[in-house]
Amino acid sequence: MKIIKRCIFTILLLTGLVIVAPLFIIQFGPAGWGTTSKVVLNMVFGYGAEAPSASTVRQALKVADGFAVSLYAADLGKVRFLKVTEAGDLLFSRPRSGEILLLERDLNGDGLPDGQRVLLAGLTRPHGLDVADGWLYVAESDGVGKIAFDSAKGNVVGDYQRIVSDLGDNGNHWTKTIRAATDGWLYLSAGSTCNVCEESDPKRATIMRFRPDGSEFSIYASGLRNSVGLDWAPWDNSLYATDNGRDLLGDDIPPCELNRIQEGGFYGWPYVNASTPDPDFGGVKPGAAANNIAPSHEFRAHNAPLGIRFLRHSRVAGFERAALVALHGSWNRSVADGYKVVSLHWQSDGSIVERDFLSGFLGGEKLLGRPVDIAEASDGTIFISDDYSGSIYRITARDAGGAAVSSLTMPQRQGGAEESGLASYTPEQRRSLAELGKSAYQNNACSSCHALDLSGSSASAVPLVGLAERYTVAELASFFTAPTPPMPVFPLNAADREALAVYLLARP
Repeated sequence: MKIIKRCIFTILLLTGLVIVAPLFIIQFGPAGWGTTSKVVLNMVFGYGAEAPSASTVRQALKVADGFAVSLYAADLGKVRFLKVTEAGDLLFSRPRSGEILLLERDLNGDGLPDGQRVLLAGLTRPHGLDVADGWLYVAESDGVGKIAFDSAKGNVVGDYQRIVSDLGDNGNHWTKTIRAATDGWLYLSAGSTCNVCEESDPKRATIMRFRPDGSEFSIYASGLRNSVGLDWAPWDNSLYATDNGRDLLGDDIPPCELNRIQEGGFYGWPYVNASTPDPDFGGVKPGAAANNIAPSHEFRAHNAPLGIRFLRHSRVAGFERAALVALHGSWNRSVADGYKVVSLHWQSDGSIVERDFLSGFLGGEKLLGRPVDIAEASDGTIFISDDYSGSIYRITARDAGGAAVSSLTMPQRQGGAEESGLASYTPEQRRSLAELGKSAYQNNACSSCHALDLSGSSASAVPLVGLAERYTVAELASFFTAPTPPMPVFPLNAADREALAVYLLARP
């Protein structure tokens, strides 16, 4: 009995030390150790911080020229991976609560989501997610499931069904990331069970591939210690993946990696780090170095690159061939590093230049956040998740005058007079209202910011096309009462707003 009591006491004492020691270091430890202790507590116990205030965001966070940053949503818990739907809603995963949630698109133009809903619950540590061909795919820690998804309504339909099961989720890197490709395949990454070892499970430390029903499952690439982020370069459809290098070799080695993923490719781990044999496992398979595919780009050691997103809709010059990567930040360095989002720019010679995109999360011993994933909406709006403060940030382009510009994303319609409400007017009423609306358009100098077709009156003019697929007459007239900034509120009465809506929607 005494032995059992001593064992219980020892376990409780060690548990207490694990919890208390980092807290003690945060308050009284050497410079640099406080941030590391906060990160360790964040990883193990979910320790974090409150979302920064609007003034802190303005003062502390720095975003690349041509962009503006704001806090989009807070108090979200351990928010991880993101997906913007076709209708403009934002999906996100919350592994620790076993949920997939939806933030309703910002229809009222206040820069915040209009609501929050749980789409799926009771899952096993869901992490990666994607939407394709009317299905929402979710990568749980031990398998993959799917459920029918109505993007226009933001609802799931029917039952959730597992299409891949029996994936290992023991050990260090249990998260799985899933992405749907244009080639009809689903790609799934799984990290290693350890810092460095020879895996007994051939599916770990790999990227896998299978069909939307789970068939034709295969290992696509291997030797990838922890490839959390996947995306395809839009100019040549090459698949790229981030990869977290091993720990406990010092502050500056090995680098974390960006790899161009090839079918059947081997990327070194655990025998090779980047292009250098591992000090512990390099001699186990001396021939591994000859088969190793070197990284396309190296990040600083222990920066922990997670989500990657190639920009496809940016209107900012210099981001035509660029991707954003979330650096979650180090825990295995004497001086903390990372904790930001960087942009990677592909040059004409194939080289890649790395620049800071969103920084300022780390300032001395003050830690505001740890970026996780990036998503881009069809209007160019960028969303960035932070699992340290439970927040999502919103990045928008700036116009020449410095104001943030972001199109309002509305649910898609089939269009036509019936759907838009134009059919309720007689031809004569429509012509009369269109004439009045044309006068309102001209008298309020709408053409200084907007063009009536894709040709545009100037390089900065936003074309007013496809409105009938987004608005009815009533919805567009209502929009004019409180338009999305930076569009001003014009002194239009109800009749003027109706006429302007008819004029814009009745054009061919």
